[in-house]
Amino acid sequence: GTSPMSIAAAFKTMASTLAPMATRAPTAMRAAQSPFSRVAPGLRSSAFASRGRTGAGRGFHAARPVLAKYGSEKKGDYPSLEFRIFFDEDGKPVSPWHGVPLHNPDGTCNFICEIPKETRAKMEVATDELLTPIKQDTKKGKLRDYPYNINWNYGMLPQTWEDPGHEHPEMKVMGDNDPVDVVEIGSAALAMGSVTAVKPVGVYAMIDDGELDWKVIAISASDPKAADINDVADVEKHFPGELEKIRVWFRDYKTPDGKPINKFGLDDKCMDKAYTMGIIEETSGFYQKLMSGERENDKGLSLK
Repeated sequence: GTSPMSIAAAFKTMASTLAPMATRAPTAMRAAQSPFSRVAPGLRSSAFASRGRTGAGRGFHAARPVLAKYGSEKKGDYPSLEFRIFFDEDGKPVSPWHGVPLHNPDGTCNFICEIPKETRAKMEVATDELLTPIKQDTKKGKLRDYPYNINWNYGMLPQTWEDPGHEHPEMKVMGDNDPVDVVEIGSAALAMGSVTAVKPVGVYAMIDDGELDWKVIAISASDPKAADINDVADVEKHFPGELEKIRVWFRDYKTPDGKPINKFGLDDKCMDKAYTMGIIEETSGFYQKLMSGERENDKGLSLK
């Protein structure tokens, strides 16, 4: 028979042969997958990705597993009045406003992308429809577009609400009855209907038709520059001129239709991260009161 010593020797030889392969394999896998790593969160929950791809690249975001749970499904032709993107969590229908958490355990927030960068269809979460799907905004019965492309990914923070019954003590304006808007400044175009972990670092107080409409500035946690962007000053350092470009875009986008420019409170400043997180917590509080019934739902919002 074979001696225990020779069996041990054979295993030792196998181990020494396999060890270099084991160390090489993850590196090779990383190299093969790296083109997708930056956009994996968008792809995973893309309305336009095949369902089979939703789990791809999961290892890249082990610290943010929340992203892997969400998928989305488009219904109707795009663009059309009937087009909707519905969300699901592990196959069960959920509202992107109510069913996706605001915060992740690693300190990031979740961002629902309604409008991918360099597009102009004005998509939005339909806060008055069951399961609050994404649809295209309308004006006088026609689909609404921006007059020109938006240069950033645009969307909202789930489980936040700008209360139209709450007056800001300094600016003396009320909330706009919507979730908090986000301008995501990263390099990748995120898919419409995707859920992405972001780092909020600044906020503008836009005043639109006399209503307060916060614009949170954030960067995808997967962006190559994310590690360098931790506060509003870092945006100016690594994306010089970008904050002013955002302010001017939102100030002027209604003027081609003959409307006046949008104004900004707080001396036109993009406030710092500490202020931004305070606004996110305040609007999360308004949302919680709406959902609990402490604040009457007198605007016909869908709470499911």
